[in-house]
Amino acid sequence: MGSLWVSISIIMILMLTILDYSEAEFSTTTPSFLQESISQYDNSHVSEKLTVFETGKHQVTNPILVRKSQYSTPEPLLIISPKEAGSYPVLFFIHGTLISNQDYSHLFKHVASHGFIVVAPLLFRPLVIFPPSQADEIEMAASMINWLPSKLHEVLRDRVNAKVSADLQKVAISGHSRGGKSAFALALGMSKTKLNFNISALIGVDPVAGPDNHSQTEPHVLTYIDNSFDLSIPCTVIGTGLGSKRNRLIPPCAPSNVSHQQFFNELKQGSHFVIEKYGHMQMLNDFLTDPVAVSMSVMCTSGFGPKTTMRRTLGGIMVAFLDAYFRDEKQQFFTLMANPSLAPTKLSVEKKGKFRFAPTNAQQL
Repeated sequence: MGSLWVSISIIMILMLTILDYSEAEFSTTTPSFLQESISQYDNSHVSEKLTVFETGKHQVTNPILVRKSQYSTPEPLLIISPKEAGSYPVLFFIHGTLISNQDYSHLFKHVASHGFIVVAPLLFRPLVIFPPSQADEIEMAASMINWLPSKLHEVLRDRVNAKVSADLQKVAISGHSRGGKSAFALALGMSKTKLNFNISALIGVDPVAGPDNHSQTEPHVLTYIDNSFDLSIPCTVIGTGLGSKRNRLIPPCAPSNVSHQQFFNELKQGSHFVIEKYGHMQMLNDFLTDPVAVSMSVMCTSGFGPKTTMRRTLGGIMVAFLDAYFRDEKQQFFTLMANPSLAPTKLSVEKKGKFRFAPTNAQQL
């Protein structure tokens, strides 16, 4: 047991050089740039209860774990899917550094209950001293994306329901922390492995590019040039307000110059939400079995609200965004941006560029 905690301590030191966090302060009033876009949603919707923050109508599977090489998968993965027959859009989610994909399962269930299939690869092995480089993780994630068209249907047929299928014309890529940066890198075409089908949307969850702007992990994604990410797909960035806060002597987990605000600054168009009273790790499950995730949750600055509220807020934003772009159900997305006070916790919002709602605006990589 002593050697185990020595290993964890070493990993924690490594994590301090890699991790990420950030903060931002915005007005909770309706920004002027949204007035035209949301004019069709007037004050009659202010009191409306947004259903995206509640559990959806679909019953979902427990986490389906697929071992490496099972169904020819290049890496282990987790799938959570609606049980009812139907064709569902896909959310491909990349976990944060040394955090298990299973640590996000409650968040994934929320998203899946609204009619999405969540696929989350595992890109490291527990308690490894030297994890894969970010460049390696990006290639591993790319190989997993390329696996989807050939074998995902077999997993769904065997482990869910023969009448459940994935709509691979509607695949969103997402990731948390370093995984958020990996998602941006893949959307920007930075992987050596060419993706064999279109990515339709991008969601960065408190993405982090490195310990500071002079020490980005490879490959460098941030350019520090506003509007430099010229992506033709819809994009949103969801950050935390406490991510950039130092926890006593421990550096912030998401330094402000390498996290969500900077990623949004470099988008040509998109939306940006900040969950102000929560920290970088608070979307994880309440009870974590992974000792690294437990340690990181203690090290990173956290708010005092329940993690269930954070997951409902984050999951609801993701669902509203995906519904708007994949199902042409824009009302809750626009209502949320116009009235962020309708969220379960304090939320701020900004937007730039034009909204694109046609799922056919997919980025060929």
